[in-house]
Amino acid sequence: MNENHVKEIKIDTDYIKLDQFLKLTDTIRTGGEAKLFIAQNDIYVNNERETRRGRKLRGGDIININDKEEYKIVQNGGQT
Repeated sequence: MNENHVKEIKIDTDYIKLDQFLKLTDTIRTGGEAKLFIAQNDIYVNNERETRRGRKLRGGDIININDKEEYKIVQNGGQT
């Protein structure tokens, strides 16, 4: 694989669901597209294939989409 360019995605909450994450990264436009996108693409969370759009992503999780895009969830540490 080429040089890893892991993009950090900052969240202010305990977790973000996979479908929300895909919208946040502009991978999909609407939540309704999530189910189809996840079914038609290879998405891995911490090196495990993921097919659930409601999968909770937490700080430190690594998400890989089609072996092209790689993201890391970073908790902002902001208080709510």
